[in-house]
Amino acid sequence: MSTKDADNLKRAAAARALDLVEPGMRLGLGSGSTANHFVELLGERVRAGLALTAVASSEATQALAEKHGMTLSSLEETPQLDLTIDGADEVAPDLSLIKGGGGALLREKIVASASARMVVIVDESKLVDVLGRFPLPIEVVPFGFRATCGHIEQVVAQAGCPGPLRLRHGRDGHPFVTDGGHLIVDAALERIPDPSSLAARLAEIPGVVEHGLFVGIAHTAIIASAAGVKVLQHK
Repeated sequence: MSTKDADNLKRAAAARALDLVEPGMRLGLGSGSTANHFVELLGERVRAGLALTAVASSEATQALAEKHGMTLSSLEETPQLDLTIDGADEVAPDLSLIKGGGGALLREKIVASASARMVVIVDESKLVDVLGRFPLPIEVVPFGFRATCGHIEQVVAQAGCPGPLRLRHGRDGHPFVTDGGHLIVDAALERIPDPSSLAARLAEIPGVVEHGLFVGIAHTAIIASAAGVKVLQHK
């Protein structure tokens, strides 16, 4: 699939998600390339008179939303949201997700968890039978970095999915730093047999701030392919 074709599918999924937005909603805005399409399309509606309250999950999304004419709230001002629209790096059949390829997984999970409903918008390439092909992002504090990585290695091995860890770097060659001032380790696990168990084990490690496994959070997935757009609901 060409980059242009993939981009068109992302925009098609984002356009379908607009049908879920109602006037007066408290809306969470995700991060990443597909979510960016949604923000751009939503901005057109807002400029045409749609009134809503929006909360961004990253500084990049906030800047994009403001560029398209939206005035944003925050979770301090609006702690309960009706709906969050976000992308994903992988989507399993039960709507478990891997997120965090863009580095905003912590704020994305906070925003999604503050929402009555989370809808994921993706192109068909993000659908997988089992999570893990996309490296799992794990957000960690800089202090005790090596010790934390050692604990992560033990946990993923015990979970039956050992794999190498890699500190994420930015385009400038320096370690990538999240909006919260943390580092990200990408774990190349290939196949995660029990995402729920691994999620719980990672959350117990001191030094791990958050991880990119979103289990039991997404309610709906909107998936665009060359054959059209389909909607999957969490059973």
